[in-house]
Amino acid sequence: MALATLAGGCFWCLEAVFQQLKGVSKVTSGYAGGKRPNPTYEQVCTGTTGHAEVVQVEFDPAVISYRNLLDVFFTIHDPTTLNQQGADTGTQYRSAVFFHSPEQQRDANDAIADAQQTWDDPIVTEIVPLTQFYPAEDYHKDYYLRNPNQGYCRVVIAPKVAKARQHFFEKLKA
Repeated sequence: MALATLAGGCFWCLEAVFQQLKGVSKVTSGYAGGKRPNPTYEQVCTGTTGHAEVVQVEFDPAVISYRNLLDVFFTIHDPTTLNQQGADTGTQYRSAVFFHSPEQQRDANDAIADAQQTWDDPIVTEIVPLTQFYPAEDYHKDYYLRNPNQGYCRVVIAPKVAKARQHFFEKLKA
């Protein structure tokens, strides 16, 4: 198994999509990229910790490649908006790839170069080494699965899930 750590707005959105992919065994919402050890959701939301909301994706590279995960990532969020995804604003909602190896760093750079061809504005996604990952509080786990009718889930998350289904149907779990 391998790990990918990605930030693209609210971690509930990313978790909901990546959980559906073949080869993904686990998706953990959490925080990365900041200086405060063991941050809480409330602390991260202040924008003072430096952390982004992220998902850590455990996947089988024999079933789905890291590059495939990046292709999904760059399809389901807007990598051209700095510190924002839709109405969610602040540094905790920035777009970032936290790489685990030089190979992942190279793949991230290649994915950005390819994705840039589909976006009119420049991609602002950070590519930085993962130094520390802090799992989010338990109440964030499986948020969309547990709350599909909640307003945010219906208005923000469901369209991202639908977009992933449309573009990556063959990569979805049965």
